[in-house]
Amino acid sequence: MPPPVKLVEIPKKVGGLRPLGIPTIADRIAQTVVRGLLEPGLELIFHEDSYGYRPRKSAAMALGKARERCWKLNWVVDVDIKGYFDNIPHDLLMKAVRKHCGNKWMLLYIERWLKAPLQKADGTIVARRKGVRQGSIIGPVLANLYLHYCMDIWLEREFPKCRFERYADDAIIHCERMNEALKLKAALERRMEECGLRLHPEKTNIVYCKDSNRTAKGVLKTSFDFLGYTFRPRLAENSQRGEWFTNWLPAVSHRSMRSMNEKMRKWEVLNRTDNKIQDIAEAINPVLRGWINYYGKFYKTKLKKFMHIINVKLASWARRKYKNLRASEMKAIRWLHGVTVRQPNLFAHWAPLGSKPTI
Repeated sequence: MPPPVKLVEIPKKVGGLRPLGIPTIADRIAQTVVRGLLEPGLELIFHEDSYGYRPRKSAAMALGKARERCWKLNWVVDVDIKGYFDNIPHDLLMKAVRKHCGNKWMLLYIERWLKAPLQKADGTIVARRKGVRQGSIIGPVLANLYLHYCMDIWLEREFPKCRFERYADDAIIHCERMNEALKLKAALERRMEECGLRLHPEKTNIVYCKDSNRTAKGVLKTSFDFLGYTFRPRLAENSQRGEWFTNWLPAVSHRSMRSMNEKMRKWEVLNRTDNKIQDIAEAINPVLRGWINYYGKFYKTKLKKFMHIINVKLASWARRKYKNLRASEMKAIRWLHGVTVRQPNLFAHWAPLGSKPTI
């Protein structure tokens, strides 16, 4: 019998805490074995537009497909399942697992892992009657399998013209007309209730993909967030004609920028004046590359403007370190600009985004 799962809570970007259930090392090894046996067969039946926690699939692929479909279809149902991982019914989930797994010892252990109690930080043991804990090795596969039956193939059967992108429990569904989106949203609410789940009443919305060619008036929502990006009308340039127009495009969201800014504030390397600027670059470049590789894939202009904050922080560090720069912020900017001339690739955000400090 698996021992209790340790509860660890981490902060969410949207505020609040995300509960993770961390199994023991022995259970993590065993779950890895079971996942390795279960996953290949499930990959054959999973929907092509399910992107989360799957080999050869990524969030960037989901974002690219979402952008492409938003250009073609006017309406989006922005889906938010309230507390998805914590509310998956064990009996219905095991019914789906048994459909694809006839191995008795695997079924026995999967059910035991689902029902393993939770141990809080104070040592309290809490029984579990539903939910798949985030933090487990087997959890993402099981969560994908449940939504495959609850939503993916249901949508394909009931609303074949409405394409979707889903990353774990984060999903958007495309519709051609508003009445179609309204009908789908109401039907999806009923479907989720049948499956023991519930759409978030405030976060599940119908969105109009407004641009220069789609100008319907009286629409309440003209933006949505998906996988750290905000999709909304943005200015774009027609390079052939040299004209500006409004296009429907994704760019790094305010929520993601706030999260990145909070991480910057915790960079101790910028608080120490005994460091060299090369030490700072070595410490923060891995983080910057991660941000650029993910948030720089679409509409880089927004990320480029945000990365200016890093240059401001570097200039502030230089003013504290060098006495001759303390009197003037402009002197510090000139000094930093000189560094970019001598070492143009010192910081990860300077070269690919063109966000070097200017004077």
